[in-house]
Amino acid sequence: MVIVMTPQATAEDVEAIIALVGTAGGEAFVSRGVSRTIIGLVGDVAQFGALNLRGMRGVADVMRVSTPYKLVSRENHPDRTTITVGGVPIGPDTVTLIAGPCAVETPQQTLEAAEMARSAGATLLRGGAYKPRTSPYAFQGLGEAGLRILADVREATGLPIVTEVVDAHDVPLVAEYADMLQVGTRNAQNFALLQAVGAAGRPVLLKRGMNATIEEWLMAAEYIAQRGNLDIVLCERGIRTFETATRNTLDVSAVPVAQRLSHLPVIVDPSHSGGRRDLVLPLSRAAIAAGADGVIVDVHPHPEQALCDGPQALVDGDLRELARVMRQFPPLLGRTAATAPAATPPLSAV
Repeated sequence: MVIVMTPQATAEDVEAIIALVGTAGGEAFVSRGVSRTIIGLVGDVAQFGALNLRGMRGVADVMRVSTPYKLVSRENHPDRTTITVGGVPIGPDTVTLIAGPCAVETPQQTLEAAEMARSAGATLLRGGAYKPRTSPYAFQGLGEAGLRILADVREATGLPIVTEVVDAHDVPLVAEYADMLQVGTRNAQNFALLQAVGAAGRPVLLKRGMNATIEEWLMAAEYIAQRGNLDIVLCERGIRTFETATRNTLDVSAVPVAQRLSHLPVIVDPSHSGGRRDLVLPLSRAAIAAGADGVIVDVHPHPEQALCDGPQALVDGDLRELARVMRQFPPLLGRTAATAPAATPPLSAV
């Protein structure tokens, strides 16, 4: 941590800071320039944060040098991490496709969507049993009935399940069914939920808050990691800007930035960022080209009848093109497409 003093700061102001830092078990190193004095601090940054250094007389600015997120940072873990979900890798050597319906509606719809996803090369099945919606009148999901449908479809297709949990109270129940717990953009700073999924013993897919900085996103991951769970995958899903032509603005630059700062895998959600079917494939290509470790997309057998996000769900023609992208793009970047676990024959009825 570095403290920059004002030009008017006195020797007494500097000595007061040195003494205060000493009470927190730290050391202060003073560098005096022509017009300003800079004080470098060595010690526990968390302890320094409790000292209210910005409020000290003569202080112009206080800047961190080390990152505040220790467990997910590459400072302490220089090699990038591969997370395994139900036998499927997500990490720097592969590109993983996660696909499925935004919301679980019926057994037949979910099974058809899962088979569509698998045909495109998906190795993990996404599907929402709980749906946090902006409107209280919108479809909120089937709850545990939806989780049972997902579990049956997993048995039919062999695809491990990624599903969202929206309340800390529901974490134990969802963890009984899911292979990976998703924390959505609206809950990205729900700290009680982050701590609960961290203690659940399941890998976690953490979406970036729609208004969150990259540091806030990584600090949210730190909440999960603090509970002993480092099986975290970060998901860039678009941020809220002034632009109205798309549902959200996909921050492609967040992929390499987050990978430089954190050892965790980073994937992209082109469906919720673009919000339109015609944008999903171009954004998927951009995500893979930018170095994303995977993409997560919506598919639906009958998007015109979908209870949630039908306009962005991919259909058969789109999935054939997506399958081509997954075959051709990863090798150009020295990667391979993640392979699916061994599938069982589809059930006649789920």
